[in-house]
Amino acid sequence: MRFAEALRRPGLAAIAEIKRRSPSAGDLRPDADPAELAPAFERAGAAAVSVLVEERFGGTVDDLRAARAAADLPLLAKGFFSTPEQLRELREAGADAVLLLLRDLDDPTTLSIMQTAQELGMDALVEAHDDAELRRAVELDAEVIGVNARDLSTFHIDRRAQLELVSQAPVDRVVVAESAIASRAQGAEAELAGAQAILVGSTLMRASDPAAKLAELISRPLVKVCGLTREEDVAVAADAGADMAGFIQVDSSPRKADGVLPVPETMLSVSVHVGEAANDGADLVQVYERDPRKLRGRDAVLMREGRPVAWVLDLPWEEDDPEHLQRAARTNGRVMLAGRLGPDNVADAIAKVRPWAVDAASRLEAAPGIKDPNKVRAYVEAARC
Repeated sequence: MRFAEALRRPGLAAIAEIKRRSPSAGDLRPDADPAELAPAFERAGAAAVSVLVEERFGGTVDDLRAARAAADLPLLAKGFFSTPEQLRELREAGADAVLLLLRDLDDPTTLSIMQTAQELGMDALVEAHDDAELRRAVELDAEVIGVNARDLSTFHIDRRAQLELVSQAPVDRVVVAESAIASRAQGAEAELAGAQAILVGSTLMRASDPAAKLAELISRPLVKVCGLTREEDVAVAADAGADMAGFIQVDSSPRKADGVLPVPETMLSVSVHVGEAANDGADLVQVYERDPRKLRGRDAVLMREGRPVAWVLDLPWEEDDPEHLQRAARTNGRVMLAGRLGPDNVADAIAKVRPWAVDAASRLEAAPGIKDPNKVRAYVEAARC
């Protein structure tokens, strides 16, 4: 179907949600106009648009019709649906997919609605928020499974539990991480856990420019500042807009950090090791090959909970390679590009490689292990251009 196919495209897909209010947060954007927002989200790179059609969210089916008339991308009708008859109205209004909440539906009802959706040429986003509901979604053979970080009964948000459920979902399903995503790092964390897509609503509705905020959330490459040893340098990197903070845990390195320092929610922490990883509390672990003749080998693997999630393509230690960028550009999968990157060359490297992330350390320093704030800001700004 159109909706599922859009979410299966390479990279992290985004479902941008239009909602005027939230039961937990109150008014978000009372004057939200689906006829304006849907095409703006389409231009900003959304894979699909979710439209709230429930009165308690300030929406109606007419909002779905307005979005359909203004945009071509797949539309998800979001509400509390329990009968096949509701789907027919939604399909006539332009919906390509419908949300089904396992919290509110038993298995026979869910299966009946899924079958009706298929007959109408619609997909179903089957939403789970705990282990039992995830198992039900899998057993019902749902192709698209949403994992909500928010408990709809208590409105409590638990991103750790969400990411754990995302990582448990079968790899042949389309997994959507829903709620509580407000930064590139949080979206990337869901991606690395196994989500093919994120659904973002409140963050966009609160933004002064919702489409620009969406483009920011899904923009790549991610930007990593490595070799951090001081909390004040972490703060500078975060303020500059970096997505990852790297802490080297190698005794012989001049940039060895005293453990993994705290990072804000807008960043992911990365501990860097040579030879083997250690469980030191970082969000991600970067492990370089061991080379007895040098501080480290050339390349590294980025890991999440022991599972490889990206490849770090670096220069040989204290050596150069004129084919470095071409080699990185030929590498399949998520590539984090490293190797003496700085404010003056990172934009050119990105243009040639199109990496998933970039990583810089030594060329952002005033002294080994001490960052130069101006260089950090210039590097992040250049990487974003």
